[in-house]
Amino acid sequence: MCGGQRAAQRRRHRRLVSAVPEGGREAALAHWEGAVCGPARWREGERHTERERKRGAHHRGESWQPTPRGRHRAKCVMRQVDFVLEIPLLCHVLGCCLQETQWLYLPKPCQAPDDFMAASSPGHIIIGGLFAIHEKMLSSEDYPRRPEIQKCVGFEISNFLQTLAMIHSIEMINNSTLLSGVKLGYEIYDTCTDVTVAMAAALRFLSKFNSSGEIVEFKCDYSSYTPRVKAVIGAGYSEITMAVSRMLNLQLIPQVSYESTAETLSDKIRFPSFLRTVPSDFYQTKAMAQLIRKSGWNWIGIITTDDDYGRLALNTFTIQAVANNVCIAFKEVLPAFLSDNTIEVRINQALEKIIAEAQVNVIVVFLSQFHVFNLFSKAIERNINKIWIASDNWSTATKITTIPNVKRIGKVVGFTFRRGNMSSFHSFLQNLHMFPSDNNKPLNEYAMLLAACADAKDSDLSQCISNYSQGTLAYKANKDIERNFSLRNDFLWDYTEPGFVHSIQLAVFALGYAIRDLCQARDCQNPNAFQPWELLHVLKNVTFMDGGSSFHFDAHGDMNTGYDVVLWKEIDGHMTITKLAQYDLKNDVFIVTDQETRNEFRNLKQIQSKCSKECLPGQMKKITKSQHICCYECANCPENHYSNQTDMDHCLLCNNETHWAPVRSTMCFEKEVEYLNWNDSLAILLLALSLLGIVFVLAIGIIFTRNLNTPVVKSSGGLTVCYVILFCHFLNFASTGFFIGEPQNFTCKTRQMLFGVSFTLCISCILMKSLKILLAFSFDPKLQKFLKCLYKPIPIVFTCTGIQVVICTLWLIFAAPAVEENVSLPRVIILECEEGSILAFGTMLGYIAILAFICFIFAFKGRKLPENYNEAKFITFGMLIYFIAWITFIPIYTTTFGKYLPAVEIIVILISNYGILCCTFFPKCYVILCKQDTNTKSAFLKMIYSYSSHCASSLAVSHVSLDTTNSNVTTTSRSSGGKSAAWQKREDFQAQAFACVCRENATYVSNALPRKRTSSI
Repeated sequence: MCGGQRAAQRRRHRRLVSAVPEGGREAALAHWEGAVCGPARWREGERHTERERKRGAHHRGESWQPTPRGRHRAKCVMRQVDFVLEIPLLCHVLGCCLQETQWLYLPKPCQAPDDFMAASSPGHIIIGGLFAIHEKMLSSEDYPRRPEIQKCVGFEISNFLQTLAMIHSIEMINNSTLLSGVKLGYEIYDTCTDVTVAMAAALRFLSKFNSSGEIVEFKCDYSSYTPRVKAVIGAGYSEITMAVSRMLNLQLIPQVSYESTAETLSDKIRFPSFLRTVPSDFYQTKAMAQLIRKSGWNWIGIITTDDDYGRLALNTFTIQAVANNVCIAFKEVLPAFLSDNTIEVRINQALEKIIAEAQVNVIVVFLSQFHVFNLFSKAIERNINKIWIASDNWSTATKITTIPNVKRIGKVVGFTFRRGNMSSFHSFLQNLHMFPSDNNKPLNEYAMLLAACADAKDSDLSQCISNYSQGTLAYKANKDIERNFSLRNDFLWDYTEPGFVHSIQLAVFALGYAIRDLCQARDCQNPNAFQPWELLHVLKNVTFMDGGSSFHFDAHGDMNTGYDVVLWKEIDGHMTITKLAQYDLKNDVFIVTDQETRNEFRNLKQIQSKCSKECLPGQMKKITKSQHICCYECANCPENHYSNQTDMDHCLLCNNETHWAPVRSTMCFEKEVEYLNWNDSLAILLLALSLLGIVFVLAIGIIFTRNLNTPVVKSSGGLTVCYVILFCHFLNFASTGFFIGEPQNFTCKTRQMLFGVSFTLCISCILMKSLKILLAFSFDPKLQKFLKCLYKPIPIVFTCTGIQVVICTLWLIFAAPAVEENVSLPRVIILECEEGSILAFGTMLGYIAILAFICFIFAFKGRKLPENYNEAKFITFGMLIYFIAWITFIPIYTTTFGKYLPAVEIIVILISNYGILCCTFFPKCYVILCKQDTNTKSAFLKMIYSYSSHCASSLAVSHVSLDTTNSNVTTTSRSSGGKSAAWQKREDFQAQAFACVCRENATYVSNALPRKRTSSI
């Protein structure tokens, strides 16, 4: 080769020559030198080599000596024109016939601007195109390095197809009536996946139209400047697009990309002339993060390239991952360009990291097809099996799906751009051999590669082309080219990526419709009819239809067409790309259309990729000391909390008022409503006691009714008083029934009022009896006078009871008891009566206590009367029982809660009621039933006589007591009138006994005045 090729290529030539048998090597070299170099070529190459040697010696400061012709002859093969294929040698090795081969050659290295152009077609309006047809540019070996564009190697079939998609779309417009009379032309440049090459192409785009010197004029105002192209389609990679866009911004030349998805390109301040027919990476990363979250993965890795595209994608995805609670275990960044010498080392390091992170089974890959090809090739060697989340760059790349044993890498789930109608492009590819190739170097190179790989199988054709495109190739004559095209009809179609083709078609159509709108009032056959910045303004607002759908650019210059989610599946031994779902950008949802697709998603969810084991329902995540929130421990939900999903960040609180949950619960249970039910054993017992009390009341009433005229009944205050007291006891026993059963507002109000009023009436009657006893045996004139004024039985009973009625009425009016749900207990709701006002409740009970205390004091004064007559002693005991019961009730009632709280009050009511009933009536009933001989007037008088005699003998000791007794007897004699002496004598003894009991503690006995004695009998 001429022009200074790399040493590796020289070694390759030597290996090819050495591969030929000894007998044919000399003939092959002779044929090669004659056929390839030829006399003219030889001399031209010799002169070129001598010029290079002379220039090099001049730069080094050395003297130059001409090279003998014989020595230079050996270098002809190595320093000849561009891309010379060693096919004669190869054919000799393979047994081919050298004489039957005709040879053509690729162009020379870039010596003129037109050599740099990949494909072109004339037209009234020229559209530029930037495509990475080759995967890399060779590095220069010159030192110091010269500013020259180097050769590009590594023919990329998928990107070549993108070039054809642009050409086909332009031809479609030219063959339609969209632009009547106006023809679109194109100039397409190969960026070689290199920013420098793309910048060189951008410089040519900026050069002045029809300028012979290919110059770019400097102006302060480019409004009237006419550049070489009106718009540019491309480039594919965001890194290249950004660099080109910054140059095109100078003249506001519209740039429409079909693949660049970096989010920063949506910034119209930095990139005002940039538009694209694909969504921003913001949506792709958002969709990826959602897919990962929906699949139950939260511990992933990510691999990107060290360029603007990779770094921006990494940052955007990291933000989306955090928003979806997805953690990134590792981030590996590979060199952006394959020409980087460290790329192999970095790929190996990334694979070692993947192997080390055994828990990471999902890896997001933002790489170019070249990187993924190398990455997967090495991953297959290491038996790495993961789930790979593919970006739109390579998710549908046939180059990668055809890697041998690619199924061993695991599953690939990718995002790709929406596809359109591909029928027209398919027909174009079928007839590609008929397309003119005069000004289409990529098409010529493809034909040449097909010729070189004519004998390769269909499955090996891609690899064959890749291997040959790394060196120098020639291609067969046109007749053979047509035959090769026809034999490889479907090869290009298999490598077609529908999403990219559709995006390119949209870009061309958008320009076509914008030009149509702009040319309606202009003669666009004139290149100066409009300037690029005018086209940009129209392009931003253009709307057009394609395939029944409407398309337009948004405010950020993006055409948000959405994504298709694809899955790589092996079918009949071949890796096939199948569509799983659609991602709707507007509604942020995945659209799944069939059951088979749903099953595929379920299968993906079965693969685990988590830092920690999944927390089951009933548990929550407990963050550990790790810096990642995805690394955690599982803790059980506490009581009244639940979790019904896996891996919940925290347990949910049950509604404490209506629901509860045990420890490690997956749901809340409705609380049971509880109250003191009729079926409750304690309630039955209390009811039985209440009914027994009612039976006692009725029995006592019957007994007293049948013994109405006996001394015991008469001494009890008469039948009316007894009936009133017994009726109060009946109401008290009956009131306990209102404490049992489901509380109602009526029962809540009735039970306390009924008990309070009835018990107050009972105590009031007993108080009158105690007051009557005290009045009968009080010999203090002042006290007796006071008691006589106070003793008004009916008014006092009504007054005491009326006060309680007023208290209860005010209670009902201002703070009436009502039904309340007590939700303080964890598992049940206690349906209870809320008293409304504790003050009113306490006032009611306190008032009863005051009456009981007064009653107790009065009864205590008469505790030493004769046994058959002594009712005061039992009243005292009854009041003591009442006090004990209710004093005990206060702390128990305030500390007890639950459904048995009403039972506490029932028990206290029963105790106090039974205490008063038993102490008041049971002794009398005992006398009436069991000691009937003592329940007669004579027996009663005899007992009085005996008690009086005993008291008289004790009184003889005290002179004061005796005088008092005589005075009382005299007074009694005057009042007795015509009674017999014996009866008078008995009454004197009775009076003496009563006086002794009632006045034993008097301090002023000697001053007592005669008075009339009142007897309770």
